[in-house]
Amino acid sequence: MLSNKGKNVLITGASSGIGYELAKVFAKSGYNLILVARRLDRLQQLAENLLKDYNVMIKVIGIDLIKSNSVEEVLEQIKNWNLSIDILVNNAGVGICGFFNETDLKKDVDTIQLNIIALTKLTKLVVKEMVERRSGKILNVASTGAYQPGPLISVYYATKAYVVSFSEAIYNEFKPYNITVTVLCPGTTSTEFSQNAGKGDLKNAMSAKKVAEIAYKGLMKDKRIVIPGSLNKFLVFMSKIIPRNLLAIIVRKIQYKAMKEMKKN
Repeated sequence: MLSNKGKNVLITGASSGIGYELAKVFAKSGYNLILVARRLDRLQQLAENLLKDYNVMIKVIGIDLIKSNSVEEVLEQIKNWNLSIDILVNNAGVGICGFFNETDLKKDVDTIQLNIIALTKLTKLVVKEMVERRSGKILNVASTGAYQPGPLISVYYATKAYVVSFSEAIYNEFKPYNITVTVLCPGTTSTEFSQNAGKGDLKNAMSAKKVAEIAYKGLMKDKRIVIPGSLNKFLVFMSKIIPRNLLAIIVRKIQYKAMKEMKKN
């Protein structure tokens, strides 16, 4: 833990789910935290709880990363605090389910804005300083859905495919600079987001706590891709074997069932 003292981790989407649990894991390991999310009250409560147990510095920024220039505002605030970022965790994400012709256009655009544009901007601006220092770690949160076409949740799955491809590419670019890039691809996880997005069968979902623990270990081992759980690893493997048109039919049936269940609740 002492070796991590003074090191700063920026976590987006830290007010719930995987981001919330990652904040706990990093604090337990002695890292200072910079937590970003829309819901400032939740961030403040999380910080208060963590400071009771861990002797770390915690800063919170309540901002919606869907907003234009929000990334620049976050980094400006961090600069004003005179802090550098040793580890970047791009966890914030949104997504909606439904027939593409029926889903709200603004929500689809917001999904692209947060899952792709904000993630890319934040990574680009933060990694410049990491290259200068010749050190750093980046954890980008994608999904097992990145490996599949996603009927009825098409925009979300497409954005996560981008995150995987982008992360694998920059992993190669920055490895010579002692900067590692890890992409986390969880399956269905028991979070507020999964419930709201209508993602799969939550009865068999992995807990956000477990996903966060696995993600942290993979990041520290400099793994390129982390897929939590043997079942999820198997599903990703099968996604690479099954013909894409057949895979789309399977995903559509699963997603349609999830949508029906969500409407009942």
